[in-house]
Amino acid sequence: MQAIGHFNLEEEYKKMSGLFSGIELLIWIVGSGTLFAGIIGVSNIMLIIIKERTKEIGVRRALGAPPSDIIKQIMMEAVVLTTIAGYVGLVIGVGLLELISSSIGAGGDGDNMFLNPEVSLSVALKALAILVVSGALAGLIPAARAVQIKPIEALRSE
Repeated sequence: MQAIGHFNLEEEYKKMSGLFSGIELLIWIVGSGTLFAGIIGVSNIMLIIIKERTKEIGVRRALGAPPSDIIKQIMMEAVVLTTIAGYVGLVIGVGLLELISSSIGAGGDGDNMFLNPEVSLSVALKALAILVVSGALAGLIPAARAVQIKPIEALRSE
C-alpha cells in the first residue's frame, strides 16, 4: 500500500482555507488595534487643545453659551480631524495600491495571482464612515472635560 501515492485535494484546500482565515483574523486584530490607538491619540490631542483653550471656553461659558454648544464644538473638531486624516490616509493607500499595481503589471512574469489589486468604493466608504464614528467617540471625553470647566476658574487660569 505504501507504493501507491495519493493526493487529497480536499485536505490541501482545508489547510489553505485555514491559513487564509488566520490571516484575515490577524488583519482584523491589527486593524482594530490601530483604530483604537488612533482614537486614543485623537482624544489626547483634543484634551491638549481644551487645556490650551480653557480661557476661550470659560469666556464662552461666561457669556452664556450652553454646554451643548461647547460639546458640539469639541465633537465637530474631533470628527473633522479624524475625517481629514482618514481621507488623506485613504488617498495615500489607494495611491500606493495603484503604484504597486502598475509595477506588478510592468513585471510581466506571467503570474496573474496578484495582478490588478484594488479597493472597492463601498469598502472605502465604510472605512471612512467608521473613522467618522471613531472621531465622535474620540471627542466624548474631551467634550465632557470642556463642559466641566467653570467660567470663573477658566478666566483666572494662565
